[in-house]
Amino acid sequence: MENFEFVSPTHFVFGKAAEEKVGPMLAERGAKKVLLTFGGQSARKSGLIDRVEASLSAAGVEFVELGGVRANPEIGLVREGVAICKEQGIDWVLAVGGGSVIDSAKATALGACYDGDVWDFYETKQDPEGVLPIAVVLTIPAAGSEGSKNSVISNDELGRKTGYGRNEMRPKIAFMNPELTFTLPAYQTAAGITDMYCHLLERFFDDVGNVPVTDNLNMSLMKTIRAEAPRVLVDPENYDARANIMWAGMLCHQGLAGMGRHEDWATHGLEHELSALNTSITHGAGLAVMFPAWMEYVYSENPQRFIQYGAEVFGLVPTGDVDADAYNAIDATRAFFASLGMPTTLDELGVHEEDIEKMIPTLRANKGEVFGSFMKLTMDDAREIYKIALN
Repeated sequence: MENFEFVSPTHFVFGKAAEEKVGPMLAERGAKKVLLTFGGQSARKSGLIDRVEASLSAAGVEFVELGGVRANPEIGLVREGVAICKEQGIDWVLAVGGGSVIDSAKATALGACYDGDVWDFYETKQDPEGVLPIAVVLTIPAAGSEGSKNSVISNDELGRKTGYGRNEMRPKIAFMNPELTFTLPAYQTAAGITDMYCHLLERFFDDVGNVPVTDNLNMSLMKTIRAEAPRVLVDPENYDARANIMWAGMLCHQGLAGMGRHEDWATHGLEHELSALNTSITHGAGLAVMFPAWMEYVYSENPQRFIQYGAEVFGLVPTGDVDADAYNAIDATRAFFASLGMPTTLDELGVHEEDIEKMIPTLRANKGEVFGSFMKLTMDDAREIYKIALN
């Protein structure tokens, strides 16, 4: 087990009607004026924004709205939020939505305490000078951003999508009501499940040996997700299934599932270039294609790790043929994603061989010449993994 530090300051308010506690709990913590940020019109049409604003008003907390956060959130809206915070004297940032909205809120809270351009943090990874406190009303379980230190932002002008994370950026409060996820489209639900599962894979496959406490927690979450995913897709209003998926999504990316490990994150880096290339590509869908391709390319570095994963998570019985047993675990992973309705090739995402060379320069800018920990990947390795994923 490697040395580590772990910080988890988030107060989780989980269960039915959790969002009704937003106003009183923020007021108790000294909030006077909140930037309320959200995505498209679904949160408005569902009445959720009205309920949250009513809760804030009843508690005497002022708010300023900033809607329009897109999937793969862009730095332009973050800069707009930063300006509002500085001009309006905002003291809390409240995100109502999923990972994109929360990531945008984190970036806004970061930039509000900085005199320069907030993109500097994503470009140079410098330490923050301060961060406004952040609260979250979660509507899409996937990214785990409601409990994590991470934020991923796109810069369309530069063709970049990159992440930044510090413990100061972890939300102070996360309001999590599984009922808010009942009306999510099946594809969005499935993409979210894929994303959270891949957060576990990134942690399980690295260059550290067995870490039993962390590994067993990790694999237990994998098995829970596999069990609950079909229940959610067949019966979208199954409260217990939705609750298990929502809570698992947070645990997958809060940090506990990787303690004592280096973690890898190569596949997320490869996928970020897909959704930077085409911002309509859903992150989870891109991961469903890229993770099995990455597995095929790197498994020979430690095939026994793949065999262990296949046996523990999918119940595969080893045959003694190391290559075949490792491949069976990879095939089982791809089949799981396909069972959710996720794509299995880049062609399905509209990404073709000629696009690979468009992605390599920004991957290099984001990751340097070598990245990943399970296997140290070069840009030539990245090209080969993209080619495996093509069809």
